[in-house]
Amino acid sequence: MARVTDIRYVGYGVPDLEAERAFYRDKWGLREVAEHQGMWHFAAEGSRELYCVRLRSSTEARTDVIALAAANRADVDTLFDKVRAAGCKIIFEPRALTTLGGGYGFRFFSHDGLPFEVSCDVEVGTPRTLQPGEALPEKISHVVLHSPDQQTAAKFWVDVLGFKVSDWLGDFMVFLRCNEWHHRLAILPGPPCLNHVAYDMISVDDMMRGIGRLRRHEIDLRWGPGRHTAGNNTFSYFVTPNGFTVEYTADLDQVGEDWQPTVYKPSPTIMDQWGIGTGGPHTLPRPQPDPGLFKAVEL
Repeated sequence: MARVTDIRYVGYGVPDLEAERAFYRDKWGLREVAEHQGMWHFAAEGSRELYCVRLRSSTEARTDVIALAAANRADVDTLFDKVRAAGCKIIFEPRALTTLGGGYGFRFFSHDGLPFEVSCDVEVGTPRTLQPGEALPEKISHVVLHSPDQQTAAKFWVDVLGFKVSDWLGDFMVFLRCNEWHHRLAILPGPPCLNHVAYDMISVDDMMRGIGRLRRHEIDLRWGPGRHTAGNNTFSYFVTPNGFTVEYTADLDQVGEDWQPTVYKPSPTIMDQWGIGTGGPHTLPRPQPDPGLFKAVEL
């Protein structure tokens, strides 16, 4: 069955481009790859994706695109037909992509207005095996979104794009997978926007060392370190200069086809098994409707 297989990158529009570039390059631990069409691209050293973050100058801090992978052109075409049949507004139909790395894909707005791309045949990068102690992000781990109707949004991702439900937190937060990892996407209630993007570290030790590097750069740890229950992954949350939430995580569970979803009752120890983290969700930017809802950036 045609389905999304992973996350490629997240594209942002930011008012202070130079501050955001410096954050990802000099502090967060990504590698600046190239400038292309007025946009800057950043790679995670352990990923085959040519880049995982794309930045451009914008009058507003907005989400330009969340790019997803598919296996081949036939799957891209099939997924496009399903997305269109589901009533989503199309940004552009399947075509050769002119973005860095090329490929073949299409873009659409979710029913909430957030912009997504599904693509294949994109040029790959040259990953390397990260060594213990480098404390660099290996790859994008997952993306968390807000939706005014997270139940309907979850059904769309499952029925149209081929995700599977891994777990629920109460009846309001759903964790969805598209490969062997417990979740690549999660959805919370709230106005349509991006909640955060998480990056895998190769170990809990490397996550802690990454926290230390950010502290030396005077970047505040907003929430963590801790360990969630759904997915069993560790967490530490930060905010970029332009107000986007990012996370270092480690130890995310791998699950098989026989995985049975659990509905966890929300509690402090479900949110953080260790119970030692500083801060909390209340310290992170308050969700607001993304300024880019239903406003296409086609590049």
